[in-house]
Amino acid sequence: MMLIGIDPHKSTHTATAVDPETNRDHASIRIDVTLQEYQRMLDWACQWPKRRWAVENARGLGHHLTSWLLARGEQVVDVPPSATARVRQLSRGAGRKNDRIDAGAAACVAALQGDARPVQPESSTAALALLDERRSNLAQARVRAVNQLHALLRALLPGGAPRDLSATKAEQLLESVVPAGPAELTRHALAADLIAEIRTWDVKLKDNAKAMAVLVSESESRLTDTPGIGAVTAARLLGRTGNPTRFPSASAFAQYAGTAPIEIASADRARHRLSRRGDRQLNAALHTVAITQIRMPRTRGHAYYQAKLAEGKTPREAQRCLKRRLADHVWRTMIADERRTRATGPGGQPGATTASSAAGPTPTAYSSDKSLPGPAKAESAPPGRPA
Repeated sequence: MMLIGIDPHKSTHTATAVDPETNRDHASIRIDVTLQEYQRMLDWACQWPKRRWAVENARGLGHHLTSWLLARGEQVVDVPPSATARVRQLSRGAGRKNDRIDAGAAACVAALQGDARPVQPESSTAALALLDERRSNLAQARVRAVNQLHALLRALLPGGAPRDLSATKAEQLLESVVPAGPAELTRHALAADLIAEIRTWDVKLKDNAKAMAVLVSESESRLTDTPGIGAVTAARLLGRTGNPTRFPSASAFAQYAGTAPIEIASADRARHRLSRRGDRQLNAALHTVAITQIRMPRTRGHAYYQAKLAEGKTPREAQRCLKRRLADHVWRTMIADERRTRATGPGGQPGATTASSAAGPTPTAYSSDKSLPGPAKAESAPPGRPA
């Protein structure tokens, strides 16, 4: 097996072939970032029938090349830049650095199998992550427009506008204003423009939610069976998590989501404090579900919250306990969905896969480099019940 390390740049890529047994540099090639040059590099690599590609930062500058290679049946692993930097530091010294050495360092890390992570074709979770990011940007833009509109209406109306301001309410308030003077005329015109912008954001947010609902439905995820988890929240949970099997246990997922408390121990005294680490967007989604269940009396989450209060915990502490329990439930549900999908395939077809097609010039791929240390063996657990 020949390892081919890739040092990607914006306009050029450098590939170096390294024998994993001798750690010797056999050959190197430098190409421009074009589809024709990709093919030339692949033809060059065909001299080694058994090969594996080690791409540095496959989620960044090497993303397109990684997707192109995966679509053609090549084996690819993702190597973080920090790992290749350590290899260069230990083997070559801090003073020597060029693209060929960087590419060789990526291959060396892949050979050691310490930090390299296998790359798989993208699934619907990647599309959900993109939609979730777009939704966040749309929501932020709408909030900015509403804040600007509030500022203008405070100068046009006595007492300003109510807090829960919609485009329709703002338009009705603006119609009651008779501007006098150039300043008020300008404020009136700007407010009308902002109302039109808010209507645009509202339409885009609705379209975004519909697209999320379609993808979540196609994924056949059972997260939406849990009280408090709708299509938008499920899309964020699935998109931010990716492949759930990259977490070896529910505890690892909870740590990644920032819901697992951090132990602070000294001598015979041990205590736990709130974790500020992990994926904060994922943490926010679990927080939303927890608050929703607390307000729903007939849910298991509400019963669990009340039980924690009865034990003497404060409302904030009980809420954190519920978030931790919800993290376990969400992970187990996603693991059960993953096993069911592997058994039947999308659409209920046995043995079906979600590999991307090689027909297009720009296929997509994702890597699991965000996983925690340890094997990606899933924790044995029955399908999660609604929390």
